[in-house]
Amino acid sequence: MKLSGNLVLLLLAGLIAIPATAQKKKKAEEKPQGYVFTTVKANPVTSTKDQYETGTCWCHAGLSFLESEAIKKGAPQTLDLAEMFVVSKSYTGRAIKYVRLDEHFKFDAGSDMGDVLAVFKEFGLVPNSVMPGLNYGTTKHVQWELTEVLRGVVEAVAKNPNRKISTAWVNGFNNVLDAYLGEIPEKFTYEGKEYTPKTYAESLNLNPDDYILFTSFTHEPFYQTMVLDVPDNWRWTRYWNIPLDEMMEIMDYAIENGYTVGWTSDMSEKSWGEVSTVPDVAANQVAAGSDEARWIGASRAEKEAMLYNKNTPGPEKKIDQQMRQIAYDNKETTDDHAMHIYGIAKDQNGTKYYMVKNSFGEEGKYNGHNYVSESYARYKTLNILVNKAAVPAHILEKLK
Repeated sequence: MKLSGNLVLLLLAGLIAIPATAQKKKKAEEKPQGYVFTTVKANPVTSTKDQYETGTCWCHAGLSFLESEAIKKGAPQTLDLAEMFVVSKSYTGRAIKYVRLDEHFKFDAGSDMGDVLAVFKEFGLVPNSVMPGLNYGTTKHVQWELTEVLRGVVEAVAKNPNRKISTAWVNGFNNVLDAYLGEIPEKFTYEGKEYTPKTYAESLNLNPDDYILFTSFTHEPFYQTMVLDVPDNWRWTRYWNIPLDEMMEIMDYAIENGYTVGWTSDMSEKSWGEVSTVPDVAANQVAAGSDEARWIGASRAEKEAMLYNKNTPGPEKKIDQQMRQIAYDNKETTDDHAMHIYGIAKDQNGTKYYMVKNSFGEEGKYNGHNYVSESYARYKTLNILVNKAAVPAHILEKLK
């Protein structure tokens, strides 16, 4: 049978369309699925706050942790403690130390969660509505000017121009804090009842002595306390130093038993983000390079995403105690940021992640929350804060 020219053309078009359609289907199948998380355990946390342009992550994380502790004691999930009450008291304490140490000391906004416990224990706590700290003409916290003004005061006093430190400078320093953050309330009324900061803290049924800080490094003996050598630890807070596996055991035990974990970590890794992992870059290079067309045709950003597990789960490094120590000693692990771990999830491959509440507002895909792989936590955790009741008995026994 002789085919017409038009029919031949139609048949040829159909033959061409079949592989084209198949190719499109293959491309769609090759597109990364992305991260798919399933919650294993999530404990209650309060709403996400925004530290905005401040160095107060340590306070946001520490108070978020205490809010979850209070929820366990019956407080509402709407509880909102005042970060700027703690920040103000902290600034005064470090200013006094700065002058006493003749400026051989870092004066800055950064601190650690041990500072939150120290302020809580000595001065109490207040609700955020009593001292929101926004006295500087903005709707969000912008504190770089405050830090520089306070630094100017302590630097001037530390030079001791009168050849004798006056009795007035601390009051003057606190007046600056009051102007920017609001006065520290001696008494206040909250929900129809009068409190002092001390009695309000007591009303939450929290005891600052119930909490314990842990770290894990080999340059100090295990099962003893050590001062964590980071600039923001201005109080020289002591942490219990324990092996890495036991620190991770505490984190898991706490979450599984309804507690949460205050968490300080390094966030300078390329793989840090809404999902943070420790990618095995060499393995990912091989995997990406095996798909030559995809690898060669990729942009720099796309290649980096493949190498650093940005868009989909990939192989991760296995982290041990020595790797942690090397990163700390080489300044690859620093005390960048404090956050609040409240749960455990798994991705579609069964890899474990910690669910983290951040303090950058409700931004991003997870509305201000992050997922951190177990490998990342093993590698980059600087310290943790937990309730003593959330520590396995066999570990507590080793602390004597």
